[in-house]
Amino acid sequence: MKLFFFDCGTRDPLASTGVLILRASIGLMMFCGHGLAKFQNFDKLKDAWAVPAIWPLSYMSPPVSLMATIGAELFAAALIVVGIATRPAAFVLGFAMCVAAFQVSGEKWFLPAANAKEPAVLYLIACFAIIITGAGQWSMDAFVQIEKRRRRR
Repeated sequence: MKLFFFDCGTRDPLASTGVLILRASIGLMMFCGHGLAKFQNFDKLKDAWAVPAIWPLSYMSPPVSLMATIGAELFAAALIVVGIATRPAAFVLGFAMCVAAFQVSGEKWFLPAANAKEPAVLYLIACFAIIITGAGQWSMDAFVQIEKRRRRR
């Protein structure tokens, strides 16, 4: 279980630097640009928030759906930035972006159309990359999962 949650993936310094830049930029943009705005405007958004039309998410009320979205966009994004349980956090954020792109967004794919799918799909692609590569050497996952090396005889 520890290996699943805290596997940092690559330990190559150059690749880890690229993953760090990806994690920090995507996580901070999601945290500051989307999650904080929803958290600060919770009272205004809670009654009109969209509920996905897929089972079992369709049984949520609009405030619960908004809380789940805030949880993904604030807490999962913060975990991605710091690099703790990065793969599960990227999965949660990626799932939220799947729902945003394919259940909530409008029919248009590209900006400048109102309610376009493009931003959610771009975040989804970044989450896929983070799930595949892991957090890298420059993360808290790398400190939690110390690689045990064996001597060859």
